[in-house]
Amino acid sequence: MSTIIHDIEVLKAKTSKISEIDFNNLKFGHVFSDHMLECDFKNGEWEAPKVVPYQPITLDPSAKIFHYGQSVFEGMKAYKDADGKVWLFRPLDNFKRLNISSKRLAIPELPENYFMDGLKALLKVDEDWIPEKEGSSLYIRPFVFASGNGFHASPADEYKFIICTAPSGAYFSGEVKVLIEEKYSRSANGGVGFAKAGGNYAGQFYPTQLAVEKGYQQVIWTDDTSHEYIEEAGAMNIFVRIDDTLVTAPTSDRILDGITRKSIIELAKSENIPVEVRKLSVKEVVEAAQNGSLKEMFGAGTAAVISPISGFGYKDNDYELPKLTDDSYASFLKKRITDIQTNKVEDPFGWRMEVK
Repeated sequence: MSTIIHDIEVLKAKTSKISEIDFNNLKFGHVFSDHMLECDFKNGEWEAPKVVPYQPITLDPSAKIFHYGQSVFEGMKAYKDADGKVWLFRPLDNFKRLNISSKRLAIPELPENYFMDGLKALLKVDEDWIPEKEGSSLYIRPFVFASGNGFHASPADEYKFIICTAPSGAYFSGEVKVLIEEKYSRSANGGVGFAKAGGNYAGQFYPTQLAVEKGYQQVIWTDDTSHEYIEEAGAMNIFVRIDDTLVTAPTSDRILDGITRKSIIELAKSENIPVEVRKLSVKEVVEAAQNGSLKEMFGAGTAAVISPISGFGYKDNDYELPKLTDDSYASFLKKRITDIQTNKVEDPFGWRMEVK
């Protein structure tokens, strides 16, 4: 038996797994909610999305996702405030970026109402899965991939759009130590680095593994030609504080236009924190570390929000960052963003959206 929520057909699961879940001890992205949104592209158009029970997907071995990698995704979160209201953070930015990514990989773009109404319907059905513990949230993973069959190297004729959710705790705990990459590149000019394509992340795993073997947790990506300029931190955008100025690289073909990144820039400016969006050389960062003007480095992304960096390695040398307490931009900006996300403070930017 089905119901209709936000004009979306909902087929509810016969039983729920929620009683089996320890919401006080949630790993990130390991437990999945009872339902998912599913929508197919066939015969040249997107069919009506449905909310269905969370379940495995059956695909033909010749499905083009396995052979040519047409796959894009997004990362979002839903939050509950003290009154039990449910909130999203800049969801239309995620929708727009999903379509930007899809277009670059020759995937048909989604209608806005399919994404937004489908997401709201899914959250209403699985509202009890949204954690209320401080620091936890319901992680949301929308993704699109080629489900059409064939070995011919061409775009597929069928696609599948799915949204899954996972109640999650913190992505990272504590600070991370990073290695500035001197050989491998995350992406290249004219490529798909600006898109949230699955292959971008697959290509990061091996260099990151090499860094982990050397005692680091993540890689700082540099430009693809000279490796002279800092671009991203692992799977996140990166910010560097030199004296009192916050510096981050400009977006490009190689750098993801992060939603958390944009929020940090706008929030910092509103708090009169000097912000520079410009090319940042490895040489400048090393010199700042040597002369004491390097105060902070941190990654920024949906999963972790802000992940402080305790030190970095470069050319067989390690550089430690000072441990700031009262004057940390990372701590201040993370609290301001998470307070907006969880409806603890006013939202002067219009970023927060209530799910009704």
